[in-house]
Amino acid sequence: MESKAGDALFRPVRAGNAFEETVERLLQAIRLGVVGAGERLPSERELAERLGVSRVTLREAIRALADAGYVESRRGRYGGTFVNDILPDPPAADGRNVDNAVLEDALGLRHVLETGAAEMAASRSLSPADRQHLTSTLAEAAAASVGDYRRKDSRLHLAIAEVTASGSLTTAMADARMRVNQLLDMIPLLEPNLEHSNAQHEAIVDAILAGDSEAARQVMAEHVEGTASLLRAFLA
Repeated sequence: MESKAGDALFRPVRAGNAFEETVERLLQAIRLGVVGAGERLPSERELAERLGVSRVTLREAIRALADAGYVESRRGRYGGTFVNDILPDPPAADGRNVDNAVLEDALGLRHVLETGAAEMAASRSLSPADRQHLTSTLAEAAAASVGDYRRKDSRLHLAIAEVTASGSLTTAMADARMRVNQLLDMIPLLEPNLEHSNAQHEAIVDAILAGDSEAARQVMAEHVEGTASLLRAFLA
């Protein structure tokens, strides 16, 4: 392993999206050949220390990559986590890799719209109907099955736009979410990420209901950047 490249990739992740960014860093190391086919990743203890995450978070990230076909864990004296000799084909759209400019355009638009919507929703005096709309769509997203998660997740995000009382913003959010969902459909659904998303959803809605616009914007920014990290990891 090139030490400088390893240091660049295995640097501390941000606390807000530790799981997603750990997946991103490990995938980058594999995709860029920093850890080659058949080679072993650094030990769990070393990786956790370098990335600044718990070993539980690291194990969840490794398990997600194993389920996706990138690595395998071996037991015994010479065990550890090894990069598979044959890696999954990179996801593609219409028979080709997703153009990075298209990806970044979609993610940038989503970030601006979603953080602005959360901040605006929290700054309003919400009606009882608005508050009920947020709490009910939050509950539905939290209870959604894996197969139905994308739809329920989208519905909650649109509910946040709806309670801003801006029809134009809601329309723009719907269009942007369709673009992001097309990208999300190209990558695996990672259950630890869904659990993390649900926790962030709750924090976002709590901040909106409390009228804390700064917190609503901040938590939403962390939330959408977590998704962006996964999309860049799998598609960029």
